[in-house]
Amino acid sequence: MARRLFGTDGVRGIANLELTPKLAFELGRAGAYILGESKTSPLIVIGKDTRVSGDMLESALAAGICSVGGSVLKAGVIPTPGIAYLTRYYNADGGAVISASHNPFEYNGIKFFNKEGFKLSDELEDRIEQTMKREDIPKPTGASLGRIKEALNAETAYAEFLKSTIDIDLKGLHIAVDCANGAAYKIAPQVFSDLGAEVSVINNQPTGYNINVECGSTHPEVVGKFVVENSLDIGLSFDGDADRLIAVDEKGRILDGDYIIAVCAIFMKNHGKLKKNTVVTTVMSNMGLETALRENGCRMIRTKVGDRYVLEEMIKNGYVLGGEQSGHIIFL
Repeated sequence: MARRLFGTDGVRGIANLELTPKLAFELGRAGAYILGESKTSPLIVIGKDTRVSGDMLESALAAGICSVGGSVLKAGVIPTPGIAYLTRYYNADGGAVISASHNPFEYNGIKFFNKEGFKLSDELEDRIEQTMKREDIPKPTGASLGRIKEALNAETAYAEFLKSTIDIDLKGLHIAVDCANGAAYKIAPQVFSDLGAEVSVINNQPTGYNINVECGSTHPEVVGKFVVENSLDIGLSFDGDADRLIAVDEKGRILDGDYIIAVCAIFMKNHGKLKKNTVVTTVMSNMGLETALRENGCRMIRTKVGDRYVLEEMIKNGYVLGGEQSGHIIFL
């Protein structure tokens, strides 16, 4: 049986060796065709992290989309959750992110979102993979070819959305933010600052080669040390595409995804906002989380590893909070 092209979070590999421009083109072509539900001119929003290979793969992916008549809105460097939001904001037919998340800079990846801003099901990814092998996909010419435009207000639109999700002032709080030299390097400090916090930023000078290098959510001890040395209140550490968050308290103690989920779940339950008093996690979440939730009147459901499986369970049964120990936290 042939190995499946899509993994737990899109297609990944060493850029230009395994994830080649040709493969990116084919993914763009098939992805636009499937996500556009056979429309003649689907609209796809593309974002990326700070890897040096991002420009190359973005160009190839966009070319593939245009080759089937699709149009592209380039959002530039932006967190992965930003593309989930912007896909809906621009009323697009789908979104795509070029990133390999927490992996070293020489790797990259491509993952898609549907028009609701949700990651794709296994079945839809399989359809894209099968479509890549087809010879009967339309090949428009002339005025029917797609166009590429810059999404000039993408970062601002996403930042305003983020700020609209809370109604408190962070004034008086001094926060350390580790941007992993990745996609959060501009937007995260700005959002926290706009919300009133005093922000000290580290690892926010991306070169294309230093993403995730001894920093970010896979090295939370870095922000922990920074918090302690500077007597700060809390530290927040993102991964390369800013869809994972690991926190540290004022003493530099690491608070992983399970801890964050517990805090959020108990808070939401106490305020009547945790639907069915249920949280969705994966098989990787520890027993301590399950015990803490049970002691506070909450139920925990486990899925297989992958935040998209957590999301699928949440959508299917109307749950509003889920996540992974690695720092993916999902609110619906």
